Amino acid sequence: MLKNSKIYVAGHNGLVGSAITRNLRSKGYSNILTRSHEELDLKDCEAVRTFFEEEKPDYVFLAAAKVGGIVANNKYRADFLYENLMIQTNVIHQSYLHGVKKLLFLGSTCIYPKNCPQPIKEEYLLTGSLEYTNEPYAIAKIAGMKMCESYNLQYGTNFISAMPTNLYGPGDNFDLEKSHVLPALLRKMYIGKLLEKNDWEALQVHLREMPLNGIKNKKTSKDEIIRSLENYGIKLDNGQVRVEIWGTGKPLREFLWSEDMADACVFLMERIDFKDIVSSMDNNEIRNSHMNIGTGKEISIKDLAELIKDIVGFEGELYFNKSKKDGTLRKVTDTSKLNDLGWSASVNLKEGINWMFTDLRNLIKKREKSDSPIDIMERVLKVSQKPVE
Repeated sequence: MLKNSKIYVAGHNGLVGSAITRNLRSKGYSNILTRSHEELDLKDCEAVRTFFEEEKPDYVFLAAAKVGGIVANNKYRADFLYENLMIQTNVIHQSYLHGVKKLLFLGSTCIYPKNCPQPIKEEYLLTGSLEYTNEPYAIAKIAGMKMCESYNLQYGTNFISAMPTNLYGPGDNFDLEKSHVLPALLRKMYIGKLLEKNDWEALQVHLREMPLNGIKNKKTSKDEIIRSLENYGIKLDNGQVRVEIWGTGKPLREFLWSEDMADACVFLMERIDFKDIVSSMDNNEIRNSHMNIGTGKEISIKDLAELIKDIVGFEGELYFNKSKKDGTLRKVTDTSKLNDLGWSASVNLKEGINWMFTDLRNLIKKREKSDSPIDIMERVLKVSQKPVE
């Protein structure tokens, strides 16, 4: 890519897309195209066609997707399947029709079988059944990967796919109904800490700026707040606070700082083409041309919760609700393919959670000072680029 190449980042407001956009700008790329959902509905085939016809991007990062945690994935199964299929199909097909030089499709490691050998190699795709709770999302992402691969083989395009592991970082989703496990635990324990300190003023401000269902405005009483928080697994009883965590806490998970993920994506876009990835494959059966992005390191949900508890300073009880599903018991990626190309993650989990907690804790204060989301993210990014000791 040239510094003045026209680069379209689809999904630039999300965790993945915003990190990629910041990384591109930090590397001097000056011609970045973005569109909000209000400006361009990627599910609308005609709207996407018109956009590509008018803008003619040279490169595309396809980071737009409908995403959510285990609850949202299981509850809105049809939405996750339909919306992701429509988004990626429209963008990939129009990229082909309008001569995009290179496209990077972002998926997720949930594409792999539930009982996959560990660590997970790219070649394990489609070797077993998927985890049921996020099966529709996984199927959509597999379709997107295969679409990129198939267009390359039939039409000679240069579309590559990357599968990041569980992400967290600046701009993460703290909605307790839709967020992933790490930001959800971080926010739950932060709220728990405010309850422990009996800091109702700070809690009222926090809930006003980041509302929860059942807590509508600053006039909500303490009793109403307590009852509403119980719906999210945060319980105050005689001054003692308990935070509920779904499952046994035994599942092992891998977490990647989103800024590291973005750096890997730009690295791939700058240096790696589809022909490089498949050069050693059997020409009669080219498959699994995607690439894992991760740290290769894992932690149990229980140990993750204890780490967050320590960082937040929450002193209450962690209650593991064993009646809830654990999901896949172990999921860590083999990142040797990407590592061999010269890229590896640099931010460790404790550092990343500390930065995220600082972001969450200061978010209200920053909003009160009328900082824009860009100002907030730029400051967090500046901190996150400190050298790792």
